[in-house]
Amino acid sequence: MSSSDELITKVRAYVLSNFPVADPGAVTNSASLMDLGIVDSTGLLEVFEWLRDEFSIEVADAEMVPDNFDSITNISAYIGRKMSPG
Repeated sequence: MSSSDELITKVRAYVLSNFPVADPGAVTNSASLMDLGIVDSTGLLEVFEWLRDEFSIEVADAEMVPDNFDSITNISAYIGRKMSPG
């Protein structure tokens, strides 16, 4: 399993265990967590706190955009970029 797959698995597990989801199997990795009503603005703050605690990533104000946090895939890619050297 690639580190990208591992990140997606970890983010998916976090989202599904920390936010109410009626049918976890219906949540694809690319689905909009906000459009599905899984994560709202308060939930995003929880995601930012988890990123800080789990990965030592501080999310800058300019990075708080849907392109980084709207889906499991986007969150995983954001973590990968933040953890990459250089």
